[in-house]
Amino acid sequence: MRIAIDAMGGDHAPKSIVEGTMKAVEAYSDVTFTLVGDESKIRPYLTNDKNITIIHTEEVISGDEEPVKAVRRKKNSSMVLMAKEVKEGNADACISAGNTGALMTAGLLVVGRIKGIERPALSPTFPTIGGEGFVMLDVGANVDAKPEHLFQYALMGSIYAEKVRGVKAPRVGLLNVGTEDNKGNELTKATYELIKESGAVHFVGNVESRDLLTGVADVVITDGFTGNVALKAIEGTALSVFTMLKDALTSDFKSKLAAAVLKPKLKIIKNKMDYSEYGGAALFGLKAPVVKAHGSSDANAFFNAIRQTREMLQSDMVGTITTTIEKMEFVTESENGGQ
Repeated sequence: MRIAIDAMGGDHAPKSIVEGTMKAVEAYSDVTFTLVGDESKIRPYLTNDKNITIIHTEEVISGDEEPVKAVRRKKNSSMVLMAKEVKEGNADACISAGNTGALMTAGLLVVGRIKGIERPALSPTFPTIGGEGFVMLDVGANVDAKPEHLFQYALMGSIYAEKVRGVKAPRVGLLNVGTEDNKGNELTKATYELIKESGAVHFVGNVESRDLLTGVADVVITDGFTGNVALKAIEGTALSVFTMLKDALTSDFKSKLAAAVLKPKLKIIKNKMDYSEYGGAALFGLKAPVVKAHGSSDANAFFNAIRQTREMLQSDMVGTITTTIEKMEFVTESENGGQ
């Protein structure tokens, strides 16, 4: 397996990116890595050259650049060259912790969509109280969506949960304002009927945002606007809760004593809710795995993004999605021909 990596993307690049890759080199002898970026900045963090190739470039897409313009103008940037490695068959997948919009654009324009997929979806895995986690799609690749797009999200999310996360008969839920069948706007009502009538996934109906972290579903689908709002709300709430706990447990001497006693338990909770343990956000619907690592990834978080990408390659997730979509298109064409 061959994975191309944007070594210059993210808040702590290239240090965390290269260190995370070094951990992966030690863990996975069946993967070769291509690091794309400024070689003079990458080499100080290399502990060995085993299974490592470097493509030198000094051009970088920054986090505040307009995605489409940046990808089209900066053809020698680390992110675009990384995506080209996949397009040209030199790599099987790619990972970046850089500009999310630019990575989605590079994925679409350079790597390309799977035939039949109308809109790719950005899909992170969220933690749950029980530790199982769930995947949500879309969280921002497409702010506007049609029922057909959400139906494809359900298919792709279900395949990912089963093939990569090892969930048998993944439960697919539709994010909505209530659990009743007739709840929601025109998009959710039409999507509900489309998924239910298809019988293509294990559909558990509508789910509410307050129940997401309890593990109400293994796959949650929604449009990119709603998904991004939910993503930011969950991240912000988690950060706020831990900040309040820290303030409360360091406010006086007695609180600090209590904090010392509770520290092991609090660490367990923190680790359980740590996004970095689940990898990155995969861009589903492309011809090869494209993974967006968190912008603030440390070495451990980036290593887990590599682990996730490797598992996607091992399970041939893209191949399964491609075959599934081809079959669905055949069924649709047959049904239309019979009318």
